[in-house]
Parts: sequence; structure tokens; C-alpha cells
Amino acid sequence: MKQKSGRRLGLRWWIISLVTVGTVLNYLARSTLSVAAPTLMEELGMSTENYSFVVLSFQMTYTVMQTVAGTILDILGTRLGFFLFAVGWAIANMAHGLATSWQGLAFFRGLLGATEAAAIPAGAKSVSEWFPASERPLATSAFQMGTSVGAIIAPPLVVFCILTWGWQSAFLVTGGLSLFWAALWWFGYDTPQRHSRITAKERAFIEEGQAAEQSTGRPATRKEVIQSRGFWAIAIPRFFAEPAWQTFNFFIPLYLVAVWQLDLKSIAMWAWMPFLAADLGSLAAGLMPAWLMRRGASTLASRKITMTIGALCMIGPACIGLAGSPGLAIALFCVGGFAHQMLNGALITLCSDVFDSKMVGTASGMAGTAAWIGGMLFTLLIGQSADSYGYSPLFVALAALDLVGMAVLWGLLREKMGVKN
Repeated sequence: MKQKSGRRLGLRWWIISLVTVGTVLNYLARSTLSVAAPTLMEELGMSTENYSFVVLSFQMTYTVMQTVAGTILDILGTRLGFFLFAVGWAIANMAHGLATSWQGLAFFRGLLGATEAAAIPAGAKSVSEWFPASERPLATSAFQMGTSVGAIIAPPLVVFCILTWGWQSAFLVTGGLSLFWAALWWFGYDTPQRHSRITAKERAFIEEGQAAEQSTGRPATRKEVIQSRGFWAIAIPRFFAEPAWQTFNFFIPLYLVAVWQLDLKSIAMWAWMPFLAADLGSLAAGLMPAWLMRRGASTLASRKITMTIGALCMIGPACIGLAGSPGLAIALFCVGGFAHQMLNGALITLCSDVFDSKMVGTASGMAGTAAWIGGMLFTLLIGQSADSYGYSPLFVALAALDLVGMAVLWGLLREKMGVKN
């Protein structure tokens, strides 16, 4: 990519690449369990309900820690804070290999959730530190693509480890990769004001692009964030959207086994495809706002329209129950992966658009907590109802929730998002 007026290529894009690799490994670690689930359910004698409790353990700690992690990142700084969390999730993931029962697995899963919770707030905070508003959708889509890439890598890598060395090795390998990345992060990241390898020209470009935003009276304390209409315009749609992504991450392999009786090798062949489509959705979330803004849409309108298109596309996975083959079911999952990452990318970017830079980690973390409460409740519903009623009604519900979130976003988000709006 050629440089254009000093605005297209620079250290900031290498920084977001580093963030993206961290997100890839974060989601690789969490996706290891879903791929290994059929093997673990047999080895440890778990039912679908037992497995849902294991998933729920991750979701509960992740939900609580999103807000805590965002605050820690704002206090310690992105470099030190994300490093500590990365070391934590690497060790917690490797410890899964010590589990001998579903209860032990749930314990280690809870530790993983507590430490992995920093990933999205850290990504959002990195974007707010390194990018002006005009480049934030693309930067956010870049690190958000890591969530899908991690899930794409997981099926073939985890299945290979299980078939070659046993299920414990899958957790050791994926956790070890995260530990290596933590060292890269420590030596590679810093803010634009302190980074030794940034040019004066690029630093000036970033600071100029951010200066106008900081003079608009954005919410700059936790109280102001919670009281602002803008926070709830982001948090409530994320509450309704997250169940879809967590269902795709945790239950696609089990769905393929329960409904289509696929074996482990077939799962490795099919289960990565929705996450490749999700990457395309992340890319669309980065490109569409800029396209809309060039055609006269405001910054906030471009985010809202992008989220709306994604929500409408969720009608596709609502039809999975009508699929006549596993191939068609996977195709509809692909539509769902694309749709979710498109709408979620728009919602994550909004934290950088609406809040003061020193509160982006906190605001993103609190919105993430709201999102994961929604995902946790839906996972509990799956555990209670999937064996009795099947998956089809649940897929319809996922689409309906995103459409409700779309309506909330348009109803609450206004062009001038001050503290009292």
C-alpha cells in the first residue's frame, strides 16, 4: 500500500496489526473448547447441560471482568494492562489440560473468562489512542477480524492436536502461542506520544485528527458515561447482539453433531467457514462507514446504517431450521457470521466516537459486560431447551434480538452525544 499524503501508511497500522494478532490468539484460546467439546463430553461424561454450565462459567467471569478490565486498562495503560491479561489467559488456557471432570473444566474456564475479558476494551482503547475518527472503523474492523480468524484456525489446529497428542495438548499449544504474543506486545506497543519509532509527521497527523474531538464535551468520567444516552445506545444493542456470536462460537460443533451426526474430521472441514464469512463482515464494517461519509452521511449516521444492514442480514440464520443439508446450514451460519461482525464492528467503533479517549476502555468494558449478560442468559436458555426442543427456535430468536437492538440504536443515538442527551 502506497502512502497518500502521510495518511494511509504508518506505524499505527503496524500497531493495529499487533492488536489483531493478539485478538486472533485470544479467540483461538477460547474457541479451543468448542472444537474439543464432542471429545471432552465423551471423555469427561458431560451432558449438553453440563457443557452449558462450563460455557456459563466462562461467560460469568468474562461478563463481570469486562468492566473491571476496561477500568484497569484506563488506570495502568494499554501496554501494561493488556500484557498482564494476556499472560493470565495463556496460563489459564493451558491449565484446562489438568481437568478431570466437568466441574474442574468449569473452574479453569472461569479463570480464562476473567483474563480474556480485556481483549475488546484493549482493542478499542488502542484504536482511540492511535487513530483519528476517519480511520477508526477500518482499524476496528482489523482487530475485530481477529475474533473470526482465531475461530477459523481453531478447528483444524485443535483437531490435529487431539488426534496426534490427545485433547490436553490442544490447550497447551493454543495457550503457549498466547504467552509468546504477550512478550511481543510488551516490546512492541506504546502510545503515540511515547513510542520510539513513530515519526513526527505521523504523530502530528494523529494528534491533529484527535484534537477536534476532545473539545466537544464528551463524557469523561464513569458517572458521565453511565448517565449518557450514548452509552445505552451502544450497550443495549450489544446486549441483544452478543447471543448470536456466542452461539456461533460455542455451539456450531455441537449442532453439527446433534442435528447432522457429523464426526470430528467433518467438523474440522465445516466449522471454520462461518468465521471466514465473519471476517468479510468485519471488513464491511470498516469500509462501509467511510463510503457512506463520502456520500454525505455524518459519522454517527454511517455507524447506524452499517449496524442496520448487519441486523437485517441476521434474517438468514433465522432460517437454519429449514436447511435440508449440513452444507446449507453452514451457508446460513456464514450469513450470520458476516451479519454479526458487521453490526458489532459498528457498535464497538461507536465507543471511540462518543466518549473521551481516557474513558474508552471503561465505556467499552461496561458495554461488553452488558453484551455478555445477554450472551450468558441465551447460553443458559440453550442448555435448558436445545435437547428438548432443538436449535431451530433459538436461531429465530437470535435474528429477532438483533432487530430489536437496531431499533434501540436508532431511537437513542443522536448526532450530538453530550452527557445529558
